[in-house]
Amino acid sequence: MYLKQVVDGHCDTLTALTAQKRSLGERSDRGQLDLPRMFSGGLNVQFFAAFISPRYKDMALKKCLQLIDQFYAELNANKEVIELALHAGDIRRITGSGKIAALLSIEGGESLTGDISILRILYRLGVRSLTLTWNGRNELGDGVGEGETGGGLSLFGRLVVREMNSLGMLIDISHLNEKGFWDVAEISNQPFAATHANCRAICNHPRNLSDGQLEYLAKTGGIVGLTFVPDFIAEHNPDLEKLIRHIDYIASRFGTGCIGLGSDFDGMEGHALGLEDVTCLPRLVDALIKRGYGDDDVTGIMGANWMRLLDRVLK
Repeated sequence: MYLKQVVDGHCDTLTALTAQKRSLGERSDRGQLDLPRMFSGGLNVQFFAAFISPRYKDMALKKCLQLIDQFYAELNANKEVIELALHAGDIRRITGSGKIAALLSIEGGESLTGDISILRILYRLGVRSLTLTWNGRNELGDGVGEGETGGGLSLFGRLVVREMNSLGMLIDISHLNEKGFWDVAEISNQPFAATHANCRAICNHPRNLSDGQLEYLAKTGGIVGLTFVPDFIAEHNPDLEKLIRHIDYIASRFGTGCIGLGSDFDGMEGHALGLEDVTCLPRLVDALIKRGYGDDDVTGIMGANWMRLLDRVLK
C-alpha cells in the first residue's frame, strides 16, 4: 500500500529537544521523534507544537516566540530533508520531493496575551493551528481541568475562533472542556480538530471525546487525531491493540473519515507497548490491515483524512 502523506497532528518535540539536549536532525535513543526516525517510520507530515507550559504563563508570548525561533533553527539546519508547509498545496509539493513537511502550531492560547493582533502576527510567522487552551483557564476559555465551573469560551475566545476562520487556521479543541467544544461548534464556520485525543467510551479519561463530540466531528468534516498517550488508551496495560479498539469503536459508529493520528510524541511519560516511538507507525498500518480495514480506510486514517481537512481550512 502506497501512502502519499502520513500525517501526525501533534507532537511536543520542540520542547523535548532542549530538555533532552538533542537536535531534530540526529537519530537519538532519547525521546520519541527525530528526522531519521521519521523517515524510518514513514511519517512525512508533522505538526510541531510550541507548548506553553503553565509555568510560563506570565511570559507566555516570550516562550512561544522562543519555541518558534527554535523551530525555524531546526528547519534551517536540516533544510535538505524538511521544509515549512503553510497550506495543503505546500504539503503535497514538499512530500512529493521526498522531504518532510513541517507545520507549526501553538498549544496554549495564553500566548495571545488577550490581544487579537498577536494572533495575526503569529499567523504571519507561520503558525497554522492553535490549541485554544491547555487544561486550565486562560483568556480564551476553560480547559478540561476547569470542568466543574461550567464555563466555555470567553468573549475573547469567541473572537479568536472567528479570526482563525478568517485567516485560515486550524482550530484545535484538545484540552478544551466540553462546553467550550460546543461553543466552537456554534461559532466556527469551518470544521475543526481535536489533534490529540481518544474515545471516552473506550477509556474514560477527561481529555478523551464523548460520542456526541465524535459524531459532530464526523458530520462536519472534523478530525480526532488519536493519541498514543498511555493514559488515554486504556487504564490498564495500554498497547497498540487497545488503541485499535478506539478506531474500531469510532469506525463502527461514525465511520473512519473523522479518524487521524495525533501521537503526542515527546509529550508523554512512558509509552504504550508497541507504540514506543515514531518508528512504530508501520505496525499500526499492519494492525489495521489485519483487522480487515480496506485501503481507503487505512490511507484515510494514516493521512488522507487530515489532508482533506487541511485542504478545506488552510488558506
